[in-house]
Amino acid sequence: MTKLARRKFIHLATGAATLPIVSRIAKAQAYPSRPITIVVGAAAGGPTDTIGRIVTERMRNVLGQTIVIENNGAAAGSIAHGRVARSAPDGYTLSLGHWGTHVVNGAVYSLTYDTLKDFEPVALISVSPYFIAGKSSLPVNDLKELVAWIKSNGDKGTQGTSGAGSPAHVGGVLLQSILGTRWVFVPYRGANPTMQALLAGEFDWTFTTPDQGLAQFRAGRVKPYAIAAKSRMRHAPNVPTTDEAGLPGFYLSYWHALWAPTGTPKEIVAKLNASIVAALAEPAVRQRLDELGQEVFPSAQQTPETLGALQKAEIDRWWPIIKSANIKAE
Repeated sequence: MTKLARRKFIHLATGAATLPIVSRIAKAQAYPSRPITIVVGAAAGGPTDTIGRIVTERMRNVLGQTIVIENNGAAAGSIAHGRVARSAPDGYTLSLGHWGTHVVNGAVYSLTYDTLKDFEPVALISVSPYFIAGKSSLPVNDLKELVAWIKSNGDKGTQGTSGAGSPAHVGGVLLQSILGTRWVFVPYRGANPTMQALLAGEFDWTFTTPDQGLAQFRAGRVKPYAIAAKSRMRHAPNVPTTDEAGLPGFYLSYWHALWAPTGTPKEIVAKLNASIVAALAEPAVRQRLDELGQEVFPSAQQTPETLGALQKAEIDRWWPIIKSANIKAE
């Protein structure tokens, strides 16, 4: 091969090697050029679906493109998010999920995908802390009295949950290990039936979210003993944290976030992240989420890196608890 031929070959080879990079950058710059589908692993009208619709209304404006919400709550959202994991990593099929779908499901279901490795973190959206609350007739008035009552009543005590692997169930299992005692779990099909059963006195106490509990606390129909968070909630300033009430370090919350399939170009992830950050900065969006009992993460925490670190930390924290209790999907 002559020197001239060799130079031409190297030039052509170099050009061919850069084509995929140029193509990727061009696609990222043009993104989004068609409608985006956000898959929600929950039924339409529920809290996760509502959060998704509130945020995507503003994301559409930032991205200048239609966003379609696709709902599928079968198998606790695992089927829906499995579809996203298998989708092309081009930013047009996304996963809006939460602590249950992207942490717990990996421990209670035999999934065909990896909840951590098969998704690209995009952004944290909001979080809802849990209250420890009891029926109005329960003869205790604060968390220390509740703990004493639980220990003295043994397996006669009952705790309501939204089913196997729900936050109330998993949180209850953790609390059992901390207190060194056992009680009976009473499962229901969802948060609404659980609260209705508590109001009817069908069990003694539960973990409940602000959207379910606040109105009942104010009406005196349910007793709030503590919020399982590091700080008190603005809507319930008189309810102490678990740290203040005598159960230091016991936290339980339900956070929501957005993911893309693994391999999605960083430039596209950055555009999606920017659209969520912009949406969450709008007062109208924050107000609507606040009305649902959702606390928006600080802007410094609305990053892909923070979401990835939180998801891994939550898996490391909760999977051993779930597996040691042999919690399986019903």
